[in-house]
Amino acid sequence: MRVVFMGTPDFAVETVDAIAKAGHEIVLVVTQPDKPKGRGKEISFPPVKEWAVERNIPVFQPMKIREPEAIETLKKYDADIFVVAAFGQILPKEILDMPPLGCVNVHASLLPKYRGAAPIQWAVINGDKVSGVTTMQMGVGLDDGDMLLKQEVVLSEDETGGSLFDRLAKVGGELILRTMEGLEAGNIIPVPQNEAEATHVGMIKKSLGQLDFSEEAMVLERKIRGLNPWPSAYTKLGNKTLKVWWARVESSLPDGAAADNVESGTICLADQSGIWVSTGKDYLVLEEIQLEGKKRMNVADFLRGRNLDVGTKLGE
Repeated sequence: MRVVFMGTPDFAVETVDAIAKAGHEIVLVVTQPDKPKGRGKEISFPPVKEWAVERNIPVFQPMKIREPEAIETLKKYDADIFVVAAFGQILPKEILDMPPLGCVNVHASLLPKYRGAAPIQWAVINGDKVSGVTTMQMGVGLDDGDMLLKQEVVLSEDETGGSLFDRLAKVGGELILRTMEGLEAGNIIPVPQNEAEATHVGMIKKSLGQLDFSEEAMVLERKIRGLNPWPSAYTKLGNKTLKVWWARVESSLPDGAAADNVESGTICLADQSGIWVSTGKDYLVLEEIQLEGKKRMNVADFLRGRNLDVGTKLGE
């Protein structure tokens, strides 16, 4: 098939790479404009553009895909299908109606659950047992098109946002090939989404990572995993930011340790087993952390040569 591919982040690279390796012709890659990145604010390419440039595939980066000039550009490529994966802009009806096989989106959730920008992280944060990928014929709304194929993925107990991202990206590449084959053969029957079951999730902001120790330890532990590696969970130790990369939940302190009626966020024990912090329910035991200006390390290494007093309050 002749394919116009629309996508931007690493997740989309797996999809476009799978399409190319299957022998389809990627006639154009459409992605978001280049942006400044890092402390030096150097202009960097989106990951999908990097992939395309390495393979000498034409790249188109419109500020707004719905502008008449952008629509006219897409018409020139006479594609059989448009495949979209985490592109970042909603397509107008003129584009949706353009290719004979339609515009197919690869979405990292089991629709209609988790429409929106960050379904992967929210699946971990919310403690879901199962996630997956859905391919759908795109509609004019946000992730509201008819579903084509689905593939489930069972989350592990130590799943992070990063690990689930990698797993679903691979599944997305596999699922789009089956979807394209089915559409070409005419043997896929689109299934409308049940609007009553639809849930929406917003973009992940750095501020979401701030730990509120009045919440239950289980909720905080899921947030830590869901926001690993980005934007990461954090609190304050004194006047410095303390990132929390890994933690576990314990229902009670070890024998010999006592902490009655302490405020949430109080350090109740700090030893080789971790930094035990009181929460709204149970204890959150920090195991891997990173103090502002320092490297990421396990708690045992962090405590070498450093006293962390019981009774110290985090988050203030």
